[in-house]
Amino acid sequence: MKAASFEYIEVFCNRRRQHSTLGYKSPMQFLADWLSRQHQEKLVA
Repeated sequence: MKAASFEYIEVFCNRRRQHSTLGYKSPMQFLADWLSRQHQEKLVA
């Protein structure tokens, strides 16, 4: 039960749920958007 709870919180809750400090995006979506912006900035420069 302890391992299942940890997995749910760390894998589902923290990575997929939306966070207000990230513009109501999931951490994974925020990271993907950030990486995309970084790549676009390199192409412009």
